[in-house]
Amino acid sequence: MLALLYFGREVLVPVMLALFLGALLNPWVRFYLRLGLGHGFSVLLVMLATLAITLGMALVLGSQATHLARSLPQYQSTIHAKMQTLRGLTVDRFESMQGVLGRVIEPAAEPGNAKQAVSTVTATGPAVPTTNEPAAISSASLAVLSHLLTVAWVPLQTGGIVLVVLAFVLLEQESLRDRFIRLAGGTDLRATTMAINDAAERLSRFFISTFSVNAGVGVAIGIGLWLIGLPNALLWGALAAIFRFVPYVGVWLIAGLTMLFAAAVGPDWSLVVMTAILFATVELIVSQVIEPLLYGHTTGLSPLAVVVSAIFWSWLWGPVGLVMSTPLTLCLVAAGRHVKALDLLTILLGDAPALTMPQRLYQRALSGDAQEILDDARRYLKSRTFGAYCDAIVLPALQFGRTDLERGVIRAEQLRILRETIVTVIETLSGEGRTRSWRKRRPGVLNDANIGRQLRQRREETRGRWQGSLAVPAGSIVLCMSMGTPYDDLTTELLTRVLRGLNIDARHLALDDLQNFDDEPHPDLTPGAVALIYLVDTEAEAMRERVDVLAANMHQRIPEARIIAVCLPELLAPSTPDLSTCGHVDAVVGLLEEAAQYALPVARQTDAQEAA
Repeated sequence: MLALLYFGREVLVPVMLALFLGALLNPWVRFYLRLGLGHGFSVLLVMLATLAITLGMALVLGSQATHLARSLPQYQSTIHAKMQTLRGLTVDRFESMQGVLGRVIEPAAEPGNAKQAVSTVTATGPAVPTTNEPAAISSASLAVLSHLLTVAWVPLQTGGIVLVVLAFVLLEQESLRDRFIRLAGGTDLRATTMAINDAAERLSRFFISTFSVNAGVGVAIGIGLWLIGLPNALLWGALAAIFRFVPYVGVWLIAGLTMLFAAAVGPDWSLVVMTAILFATVELIVSQVIEPLLYGHTTGLSPLAVVVSAIFWSWLWGPVGLVMSTPLTLCLVAAGRHVKALDLLTILLGDAPALTMPQRLYQRALSGDAQEILDDARRYLKSRTFGAYCDAIVLPALQFGRTDLERGVIRAEQLRILRETIVTVIETLSGEGRTRSWRKRRPGVLNDANIGRQLRQRREETRGRWQGSLAVPAGSIVLCMSMGTPYDDLTTELLTRVLRGLNIDARHLALDDLQNFDDEPHPDLTPGAVALIYLVDTEAEAMRERVDVLAANMHQRIPEARIIAVCLPELLAPSTPDLSTCGHVDAVVGLLEEAAQYALPVARQTDAQEAA
């Protein structure tokens, strides 16, 4: 395939250029068709307009380039003076340093030898040949004409082929699309049609936005150079617009050339400085303000893919491949989105994340990269709640760890790093544990396999065994109770932190805490302090019986409290189980954020009591 692309570039390059120009000009053909003109006449108008614009731009730029070439001898003295200045600042200083070092390291040369060398250099001079001047001028003119014809023949030949192919592409646009669908799609017309429409939409958006922006950059650069007094401002502005099609480096290449020309024109360095400021200002405004407003920061390709594709296509097809690299790669990525066999291209070249957010969290946690997890989480939390983050990202990520742990593929060291990272992330995001005294932390707590209890113990270290005072207003406490497994404990702790983030006095309890609470007297406990009880269960087996038994027990202990069952079988259940026959449960939820909605009245009551 690569051999075909490389050795067939003489044919493929004009054809690809014609196809891309056809995609750009086809909307104009359709516009004329809507006006009632015939298809052939519409294509003829578009071709004539394209040819006229191309020839007009070539004539203007050619005249500007000719004027520039004729003007260069006028700047010879300025160029010489600038070169002498630069030489004095760089080469001469280096040579003087080298001479000093040479005199220190090597013995000084004998005076006689130095004089002999000076006399030899002085006596040596170039030989001036004597030639017949008219014959030399005629020969030089023929050589220049031959060179011009040689240089211009290849672009003219390519341009002619492009125009001929472009005319047929515009005339047979619909037929070409149908043939391509039949060739590539086979029986799956839906996927092929979606791929073609996606590629056409992306290319259209890319061409329109890029042409508009680059033309605007060229106009701005041209006007700016004209205002600061640089000759041939129109030429440099047009070159800036053209070179900006080269990804990332094109505009800076033409900026460097323009600065060199400014250095040759101006008697001092002020024109160079103003030219540099102009290019930097225009490019900064366009790349950081205008482009994001028009079509976002990206074209659907990753920055690395743009650079690699530019290198690849320029190696295959030269400068034309460099200009067409982004559109060609866009087509490949669009095809990979809909054709399974080309999905590898979308993963390698596209700007979509290669991993989902739960996969990223799990992978970063295995690597111990808590800071990157926190950076991703903070970006997510700018528009969503902590409860939504736990539902959509944390719990699915933990399911990956649960699956790998059950398969026995996680090493002990990886498991330790995973636990430490999860604890750090949850504590940081939930806002708890920041004022904790490190002296109170028990050594080796992270060796415990139960992350939920680790996090709960961190709270108990600062707030006491019952995670706060028992002398509280009536109806202000929310109990989050785990069914006993490590995954129940972790999910219960997440729910507790979600509720505490809403200014709710939520407390995490386990089943064995009920017996401990009964065995100890609590004279400070306010009657009716508990308003809501959550029963958290992540096990699918016998869920209904377990939840109903505990709910009946809690109703006997705290009859005035509502009981909400938070059921997340295996943390990734597509739907919550049916607990409608559980007569002791007031409601069943399957998400932490949904569960938090039931506690909002408690939060409002607490706020009202604090305000009073």
